[in-house]
Amino acid sequence: MGKKKQEARDKQQLKDALADDLKQKLQQMKTELKEEDEKRKEREKERLIKQRKEKEKNKSFEELLNESGLDWRQYK
Repeated sequence: MGKKKQEARDKQQLKDALADDLKQKLQQMKTELKEEDEKRKEREKERLIKQRKEKEKNKSFEELLNESGLDWRQYK
């Protein structure tokens, strides 16, 4: 009878070890996905900033003057 109890205990320990291993792997995957998501957001942010700078650079003189808020008639 003692042998069956020992086998049951061994199986339970194996299950626990597998469960812990699985938990650890899932936690690691979650961390990696979170890091990847943050990197993706950072790249997107950089892309938008670059796009905005490019747009700024390509604006005509008239657009820049209109945005400046200065009344060019005062400087004639």
